[in-house]
Amino acid sequence: MVVTNWLSGNYIEVFGALAGIIYVFLEIRQNIWLWPVGIITSGVYIWVFFHGKLYADMSLQVYYLVISVLGWYWWLKGAVGDLSEAKIPQQGKEEKKELQVTRLKLRTGIILAIVFVFLYAVMWFILSNLTDSPVPAWDSFLTSLSIVATWMLARKIYEHWLLWIVVNFVAGVLFFTRGLYPTVILYMVYGIMSFIGLAAWKATIRDDIRSL
Repeated sequence: MVVTNWLSGNYIEVFGALAGIIYVFLEIRQNIWLWPVGIITSGVYIWVFFHGKLYADMSLQVYYLVISVLGWYWWLKGAVGDLSEAKIPQQGKEEKKELQVTRLKLRTGIILAIVFVFLYAVMWFILSNLTDSPVPAWDSFLTSLSIVATWMLARKIYEHWLLWIVVNFVAGVLFFTRGLYPTVILYMVYGIMSFIGLAAWKATIRDDIRSL
């Protein structure tokens, strides 16, 4: 009875947790349906994080909605002008572009690091001075790193899994302190699945770009 009452009072958060697990499973499989699932999950967590007073994480879900649309497009159409693009011949059909898993380039890594530091500084300042967030530093850290990791996912950059491992560990601790227990379980599962994804994606990297 206690469990039933708890579930009835937290069904939206539970739904978001289950949708998130499906999302990461599809991500590991490089299944394009991860993007519509991500849109649904983001909508749910906008509500969850608002009530948990994790405002930066709530704003992050809005970003996820936008990047999910872009990621869906990029995965469908492929990339233009970089090593993410591969032409795969199909028998009896014209060659089709497909976005491939690639390694992070040094120049891109430097730019993303600068973006991360900038986002972290801005969000920390805003949360510390303009909101009642109880954990502005950690909230800003998770949000900034997640923004970078999600963009890397949309471009199918292998190293995005390393960022998710960090995010999942820190997020699990943070959400535990905020009493979001289904979300804590979700991020524990995320952490395990991140290591699985790291290995699975590595096996799909083309030999000619493994060392980049």
